[in-house]
Amino acid sequence: MAHITEGAYNTSKYRNLFLEHGYSDEEITAKIEDTWTELFYGDPNTRIYYPMDEDKGYLLDTGNHDVRSEGMSYGMMMAVQMDKKEEFDRLWNFSKTFMQHADGRYKDYFAWHCKPDGTRISQGPAPDGEEFFAMALFFASNRWGDGAAPYDYAQQARKILHACVHQGEHGEGDPMWDPETKLIKFIPESPFSDPSYHLPHFYELFAKYADECDQAFWTEAAAASRAYLHKACHPVTGLSPEYANFDGTPAPPQRHGDFRHFYSDAYRVAANIALDWEWFGKDRWQVEQSNRIQAFFSEIQVSDYRRYTIDGEPFDEPSLHPIGLLATNAMASLAADGPHSSQFVHQFWNTPLRQGERRYYDNCLYFFSLLALSGCYRIY
Repeated sequence: MAHITEGAYNTSKYRNLFLEHGYSDEEITAKIEDTWTELFYGDPNTRIYYPMDEDKGYLLDTGNHDVRSEGMSYGMMMAVQMDKKEEFDRLWNFSKTFMQHADGRYKDYFAWHCKPDGTRISQGPAPDGEEFFAMALFFASNRWGDGAAPYDYAQQARKILHACVHQGEHGEGDPMWDPETKLIKFIPESPFSDPSYHLPHFYELFAKYADECDQAFWTEAAAASRAYLHKACHPVTGLSPEYANFDGTPAPPQRHGDFRHFYSDAYRVAANIALDWEWFGKDRWQVEQSNRIQAFFSEIQVSDYRRYTIDGEPFDEPSLHPIGLLATNAMASLAADGPHSSQFVHQFWNTPLRQGERRYYDNCLYFFSLLALSGCYRIY
């Protein structure tokens, strides 16, 4: 199957890999709808979404029993992709009410996690939430139109991105992107990054939708992130560390752990690279990178997924989120043109949602992969 090298942004054509691999439109549509229903309204052992009061709702991190800016922004992206405005607005209203800072060093950023009743556990933000919030809000504006605050989606998105770039210029606080390298940080105060936070396909769109004075910055950030991923991903295995310095080398161990290796955060890198290729098709390296990571995992059973050094040595420590890793390995097929692409598409199709305590992260990655591989993860 020939690749769309121009990218869906220019062609408005999105590959449906499930259709290419023999599944029918009816089967694909039913699988997407059923998965949405299970995640948002299914049985207690599967669902991750919970309505709250008359106008709010949250995604629960079922492994940690908290609500995270990551999950809230993911839920909003799922909802806008699925044209589910009620759930989107409930998630946004919870996030705006309980998680977004109104003042101080984190003004307009979001506390990275809180309790299900909205009580903040930590004040600090995690930048992957902000970038997903902003992109989901822009898509909502373009898909549904803007309403009265807090549903003036585009304005809310621009406010978040303004803080991400300019925080600290005229007072306390720190930006979320390093001004010198144009690379996203792990947290605003950190001198290093997280490869899985790099979303050049979002930054290309921020360059069109953000404040006019920042549009050039976002164009530079997209190019910087693509170049950074070349350095952060191992040239043979395709594996990347969870945290990496601005030069792409694994970041040193932190007080809260050793993140020099390929583990939970890093699973998202393959998915992000594949979606960037699908949307913009600007970097042929992404095809080879996707082939590399699929080749590495092609002969490893999902039940045997582990923590790995970036050069591929396994630890005696199983993956906490094997279904999530399978999902991102499958999503790599959007860019991959190697011999293992079909294997992962079929394997993913035949794998159900995860159930039980650790299901949240796996099933977020699962749903994004389901959308992407069906051609339904789209630019609005």
